[in-house]
Amino acid sequence: MRWWSVANFVSNAGTWMQLTVQNLLVLQITGSAAATGLSMSVQAAPALLISVFGGAAVDRWPRKLTAAVSQALLGAVAFVTALLVALDRIDVASLMVLAAVTGIIATVDGPACSLLGNDLVPARDVPSAIGVGALVHQAGRLTGAALAGVTVGFLGTAAAYAANGLSFLFVASVIPFLRPARGAVRHSGTVRRGGESDGKGDGDAMTVRQGLAFFARRPRLLALAGVTGVSAVFGRNYQLTLAVLVTGPLAGGAGSFGTVSTVLAVGGIVGAVLGARLRRPSVRVVGALAAAGGLLQVVAGLSPSLAVLLVMVLPMAVVESVSDTAGTAVLQTDPPAHMRGRVLGVWGSIGTVWGLGGPPALGLLMELAGARWALIAGGLIIAGSIGAGYALQERRVAGPVLVEAA
Repeated sequence: MRWWSVANFVSNAGTWMQLTVQNLLVLQITGSAAATGLSMSVQAAPALLISVFGGAAVDRWPRKLTAAVSQALLGAVAFVTALLVALDRIDVASLMVLAAVTGIIATVDGPACSLLGNDLVPARDVPSAIGVGALVHQAGRLTGAALAGVTVGFLGTAAAYAANGLSFLFVASVIPFLRPARGAVRHSGTVRRGGESDGKGDGDAMTVRQGLAFFARRPRLLALAGVTGVSAVFGRNYQLTLAVLVTGPLAGGAGSFGTVSTVLAVGGIVGAVLGARLRRPSVRVVGALAAAGGLLQVVAGLSPSLAVLLVMVLPMAVVESVSDTAGTAVLQTDPPAHMRGRVLGVWGSIGTVWGLGGPPALGLLMELAGARWALIAGGLIIAGSIGAGYALQERRVAGPVLVEAA
């Protein structure tokens, strides 16, 4: 698990380095912010359409082999991009194609690498392993964004893509040497004749339809999707809402927003550490944290000054990070082992809907109501929706008891 965490840190740093450079490269080629947003959407779009198939592949194929091959393919795409940039043959069309290919590979790589980390530890330690993964992700994000500027400044844009390619190859080279701890859940995932899998053991073919049906029949997963959805649409996009609040009503500049972004990142790391200590994460915990985050967002919207906002931003980021870690733990431990890839595939499609739809909806709300009222209204909607959901659940549970007593 230590080796896997080191490999993930290197990979995350490389990925965020490339994402930072890619946005700058599209801006440099086109001079258009819309084209930059389009490149991000093109990379995310495959998750909306084919994540369920990627998840089914993860359940069907041996996990270590799947993760190693997908990492090697992502490395190859990064090296091709680096070569095109170095030869000055890159254009918007080729960038879009490479972004789409990266997105397609990621539909398999994402669930494969997420579940591979869980396979290395005993079942009781899976929530902690997920927390460690969240911490590694936050640390890699900070490191990659910082390294992007240094690398481009001294070695050029192509070097950033090449560094990301090397980071993928590093992960692929580590995977064959990973050994599960005693008590870890075994997952072979080797396919037998007729589409059956040794990783499942009940003789049914591993189909996408089964993953969709399982998700639809699982109230906990549906509730988790609802909580995550309302939070994603009306909150969480702090890089957007707080940027408008800081540079608008609070009359700050780019430096002020940089300070806010730094506090958000620190809060994310603290939250990941706290999330790793959760032993029994549940949807109820995720919902309570999301509702608390919504109320903190309301207070942030009322901030009269940048100093007050900075005080509120830290707990907002901590609560969001712990909630995300708890939700991921529920998502990856609630389904039986042989279904987890497909459940993550379904979640990938759902999460992409929230990810693509949230920023435009929030942007429209800010256009209509302003940054302050968008934060306030969004926070109240989050807290109110989750509170109403809890009330309905309690009423549903209490109803049969009253009838039986009568």
